[in-house]
Amino acid sequence: MESILVIDDDVGSRSILRIILENRGYRVLEATDGRDAEPHLREDPPHLVITDVLMPEKDGFEILLDLRRRCPGTRVIVVSGGGKVDSAQYLELAHQLGADRTFAKPFKVEELLQAVQELLT
Repeated sequence: MESILVIDDDVGSRSILRIILENRGYRVLEATDGRDAEPHLREDPPHLVITDVLMPEKDGFEILLDLRRRCPGTRVIVVSGGGKVDSAQYLELAHQLGADRTFAKPFKVEELLQAVQELLT
């Protein structure tokens, strides 16, 4: 069973993604930010990470860079609702840093699920 780590400081977003992904048969782990995700990434790297960009401790860019260095086979989807700049700028940077897919919040669940399926097959 493929494992997916969802990293987002918004508990509602994490919970919704967990429910949707578990209903599709994936094993889902959750973390509130990059620091909270470190044990999951160290002990049993997931097949796929879905991470937000802006989080209080370790942000999505740091997570992405760490994954590309330590776990190059792990696929990464980066999502962003924007912040000090438009989400498109954050997502372009994530793409340049090696994200496999990027989505602006709010995104269509069907499109995210399609990306998950494509990245895990």
